[in-house]
Amino acid sequence: MYMEKNYDTAVIKRDGAKTLFNKALIKFAVNAAAEAAKSTTKNLGEIVADNVTEKLYGCPEVNISEIQKLVESELMHIDEDVARAYIEYRHDRDIQREKASKLSEEISGLVEQSNVEILNENANKDSKVIPTQRDLLAGIVAKHYAKNHMLPRDIVQAHERGEIHYHDLDYAPFFPMYNCMVVDLENMLTNGFRMGNAEIETPKSIQTATAVTAQIVAQVASHTYGGTTLNRLDEVLAPYVTKSHEKHLATATAWSVPNPEEYAKALTEKEVYDAFQSLEYEVNTLFSSNGQTPFLSISFGLGTSWESKLIQKSILTNRIKGLGKNAKTAIFPKLIFSIKEGINRKKGDPNYDIKEMALDCATKRMYPDILNYDQVVEVTGSFKAPMGCRSFLGRWTDENGKEVHEGRNNLGVVSLNLPRIAIEADGNEAKFFEILDERLALVRRALDTRIERLRGVKARVAPILYCEGALGVRLNPDDEVMQIFKNGRASISLGYIGIHETINALYANVGEHIFDNEMLRQKGVAIVKRLRDAVDAWKEETGFGFSLYSTPSENLCNRFCALDTKEFGVVKNVTDKGYYTNSFHLDVEKAVNPYDKIDFEMPYPVLANGGFICYGEYPNMQHNKEALENVWDYSYDRVPYYGTNTPIDECYECGYAGEFSCTSKGFTCPSCGNHDPKKVSVIRRVCGYLGSPDSRPFNKGKQEEVTRRVKHC
Repeated sequence: MYMEKNYDTAVIKRDGAKTLFNKALIKFAVNAAAEAAKSTTKNLGEIVADNVTEKLYGCPEVNISEIQKLVESELMHIDEDVARAYIEYRHDRDIQREKASKLSEEISGLVEQSNVEILNENANKDSKVIPTQRDLLAGIVAKHYAKNHMLPRDIVQAHERGEIHYHDLDYAPFFPMYNCMVVDLENMLTNGFRMGNAEIETPKSIQTATAVTAQIVAQVASHTYGGTTLNRLDEVLAPYVTKSHEKHLATATAWSVPNPEEYAKALTEKEVYDAFQSLEYEVNTLFSSNGQTPFLSISFGLGTSWESKLIQKSILTNRIKGLGKNAKTAIFPKLIFSIKEGINRKKGDPNYDIKEMALDCATKRMYPDILNYDQVVEVTGSFKAPMGCRSFLGRWTDENGKEVHEGRNNLGVVSLNLPRIAIEADGNEAKFFEILDERLALVRRALDTRIERLRGVKARVAPILYCEGALGVRLNPDDEVMQIFKNGRASISLGYIGIHETINALYANVGEHIFDNEMLRQKGVAIVKRLRDAVDAWKEETGFGFSLYSTPSENLCNRFCALDTKEFGVVKNVTDKGYYTNSFHLDVEKAVNPYDKIDFEMPYPVLANGGFICYGEYPNMQHNKEALENVWDYSYDRVPYYGTNTPIDECYECGYAGEFSCTSKGFTCPSCGNHDPKKVSVIRRVCGYLGSPDSRPFNKGKQEEVTRRVKHC
C-alpha cells in the first residue's frame, strides 16, 4: 500500500492558474470511467491515483495535461476498456468546459448577436455586417490568447478586476501593432511609394492627390488600431492645386480660350471642390481590414496661399452640404480648424472669412473642432494636430534640429481607474496616494509590455508604415522597427478616468460639488499632477516618450463603473449613475456657462499634455454664430483644443431639425414621433468623435451620460 508522503506539487491549470495537487480528483475521475465501462477491477481509482502520485513525488509543478497522460498510461496497463472510457470522459469534460469558457461565451454572443457589450463597444463599428463580425471574432480570440499566454498574470488580474484597463487587447499585444499616428503624407506624395502591386508616383493634379490620399488612409488604418491624422492638409496638398491650375491654364492657352486665367481658376475651383467631395465620400464608405470606417482626422486653416484657402473652403463647403440625398452629417473625417493670431482669428486677418465658414459649419455639422495655435505650442511644446481624436505628441527634433511631427505615433495606452482607488481609500487621502503609487507601478509594467512586443519586429509586417514613408522612414523589410520609437519620437501613454467621481468618493465629507469648492478643485489638479510626475520619471528613466493621456473612455466609462458597482455596491455620487466622467471633464449634469466650464478645465491640459480636449454643450446656434465665436475667442488664450456640441438631429419624415428625445423607443423626433433609424439622422459626440446612436447604439453607460448632458449656453 502506498505510504503518504509530504507532498506539495503545484498543478498548472488550463487558464494558467496554479493549485495544489489533489489525488482525490484522479480517484473520482477514474471511478466514473470504470463505472461507465462496467469494470470489475476493484479499487481501480485508488490504485491509479496512488501510482500517479508516486510518480509525481518530488516534482515542484506539473501541467494538468501531463497528469492526464499519466492516468491514461496507468489505465492502459490495467484495464484498456476503462482507459477508453476515461479518454471519452476527459473529452466530454473538455467540451463542457469549453462551452462554459469565457472565450466560447463571447464567440456565441457575437454569433447570436446577443452580447451587447461586444456589439456596442465601439460606436463606429457596425457589428451587424460580416467584415466587422470577422474583426470582432479575431479580436475575441486575440484578447483571450494575450490574457492567457502573453501578459503577466497580475496585470491581467488587475485588468479583469477593473483596477486598470489595458486598451485594445483585441489587437495588441497579440499583433505587433500600435495605436494612432500622424501620417507623413507630404513625404509619400512627393517621393512616391509602393502599395500592393502598384508603384505610385507623385500626383499630377489635386483630384489624383486626394484619391491617393484616401488609399493611404485605408492602408494605414488597416495596420493600426487607433486614429489617423493628416496634419495641415491644406498646406500639404496646395502644390497639387497649383499643378491642376497650371494644367488648365495650359489647355486654355493652347485652345486660345478668352480670359485664360479666369477659365483656369474656375476649372481649378471646381476640381478642388470635387476632389474633396470625393475624399469625404470615399472615407465614409471605406472599410478598413479591422471592420470599421477609418478614424481619420484632418487639420487645416493656417495656409494663406490661394491654393490653401481654396482647399479650406472646399473642405468646409462639402461638409456643410452633407452626404447623399438627405444631406446627412458626415461622421468622418473629423475636421480640426486651426486658429492663429494674425492669420484668421480676427476681422482683418487674411483668412478671417474661412473662420466665419468654420463657425457656420460647426453650428450645422458640429465639426470643426478648433486648435488654438498659441496654447497648443505652450502646452505641447510645438504646433501640431492631435493623433486621432485627442492624443498629442510632444516636441521632437531630428538629428539636424528640425521639429518633426509627421510620421510619429502613439504606442498604446493603459488607463487607471481613479474612482476605484478613492473608494478603496475610504476617505483617507494618504491611503489614496499610497494605493495610487502601487497602481502606477503596475501600469508602468503593463506599458513596458507594449514596448517589448515591438522589440525585434521587422519592417515587413507593415510595409506601408515602415517601408513606404507613412512613418517618415523608408526601412528595408528586414530592418527592425524599434529604433524609430525611441527618444520620445513616439509616445506611450498612461490614461486616467473619473476625476469627478474620484473627488466625490475621497472627499464625500465635504459635501460640495468640485466646481463649487476651490479646495476640491485643487485636489483634482493635484491628483493629475501626481500622474504627470510619474510619467515624467518614466520618460527620464527609459528615454521612451511616456505621456499622460486624458482617456476618452467610450466603453471604459461603463466598464469601470459596472465592475466597481459589483464590487462595492451603489456608492452615492460615484457609481450610482452607471458611468464615470471622462478624464478631467466637468460633470455633464453641472449647469454652468461655457466660459466657466473652460476656466474649470483649463489647468488640466498642461498636465495631461499627451491627450486632451475641452468642449461645450450648446443649443441650436445657427442664428447666433456671434455667440459661438465669442466662446471660441475666449478659449484662445485658455485651452489648446475645443469642441462644439450642438443639436443637429434631423427627421426625414416631417423635416424637423434640432434635438431628438431619447426614449424607450430610441431617439425620437419631438415633432412627429418618428423613431425609425432609416428615416432620421441622430448625431452625438462620442468622446472625441461623432457617432450615430440611432443606427449604432452606444453602450449603456455612455447612453446614460449622453442623456444627462446639460447645455452650457
